[in-house]
Amino acid sequence: MADRVTVIGWDGSPLTAAARAALGAATLVAGAAHHLALPEVPPGAERIRLGSVALAARRIAGHRGSAVVLADGDPGFFGVVRTLRAPEFGLEVEVVPGVSSVATAFARAGMPWDDAQVVVAHRRTLRRAVNVCRAHTKVAVLTSPGAGPAELGLLLDGVHRTFVICEELGTDREQVTVVTSDKAADHTWRDPNLVIVIGGTVGPGVAAEDGGWIAGRAPDIAPRGWALPAEAYGGDLGEGEGELLRAAQLARLGPRVGDLVWDIGCGSGAFATEAARAGAAVIAVDRDLEACARTEAAARGFGVQLQIVRGTAPHVLENLPEPDVVRVGGGGAAVVSAVADRRPQRIVTHAATRDAAELVGRDLTEHGYRVECALVQSVELDTRAWTETERSVAFLLSGLLPDRTA
Repeated sequence: MADRVTVIGWDGSPLTAAARAALGAATLVAGAAHHLALPEVPPGAERIRLGSVALAARRIAGHRGSAVVLADGDPGFFGVVRTLRAPEFGLEVEVVPGVSSVATAFARAGMPWDDAQVVVAHRRTLRRAVNVCRAHTKVAVLTSPGAGPAELGLLLDGVHRTFVICEELGTDREQVTVVTSDKAADHTWRDPNLVIVIGGTVGPGVAAEDGGWIAGRAPDIAPRGWALPAEAYGGDLGEGEGELLRAAQLARLGPRVGDLVWDIGCGSGAFATEAARAGAAVIAVDRDLEACARTEAAARGFGVQLQIVRGTAPHVLENLPEPDVVRVGGGGAAVVSAVADRRPQRIVTHAATRDAAELVGRDLTEHGYRVECALVQSVELDTRAWTETERSVAFLLSGLLPDRTA
């Protein structure tokens, strides 16, 4: 095992005295090509070109002497420190941090970033990173080849955002460019780069000018709780939007950060807004102009981001990006079947009669979903006289795709 392992973060500025001392004593140095070319790297040290951090960690674990790992920015922030500290390697690591590329990018843009989401985009996580950009007004995206500014712009089709693209930060070739998201695919961008994605509706959920108290997202100052009453959404709600049924739908779907939710037949926007409050990206669909307007007003009132698409399902769904979970608030069995063809992990809907519920349930089963159905009854009482004032009954159906359990 290496006698000593020091991880040095390099942000393009001169190395600190501590970093120079550790590097001068190193008998093994791992890093990218531009790190290994630094004049401070001892000529006699063994050099490892850093590709797979896990492979390098195994080499370091078997080395006798002092090892140094060079990394860009702060290696403890989405960096190599996590892998090097894995128990399987048994390494004791000292860290000399540099300024993270995220902090540098926001400094170049002259913007605060305590209220920003930070995501890593590579081929496997690109879609989820895009969903975060849909759902939040300020996101820093650490990109990778094949998951860069052009790909982000293409997948944000229909959602207007501003990109601040920072190429090769900390080098002589550093460049900062501001473009709209729809223009990002028109350029070839140099790696490495980082994209600050800005835009969307600013509402009461955004932190005050003097800052908030928690990093990453502004505290939700909307009324406490979920499945809020009709008054929170401007009055009467449509069929299938009652508080109890909505709460059960939210519980079945469990929308979360990185998800894309379809809300088909969004009505007043109550479900779509509450899914967005959970941090998910939401596309709200309705054929009715007034419903779209109410949904937009609800989103604005709660300070959340929604993409609203006016059209009739199932035809309007054909060009929408792939969903993770879907609520079908209207359209019946035909729409549920079209949604199931797109293979979201979870689908939830409701039916007014048992026959209609059986029809939907059979179709979901034929599509490979595990189906659950419950009769949900809500009775509202006037507590002054304890008399019944309103009753609603619905069959709640949910489908879970077993091969998509993540």
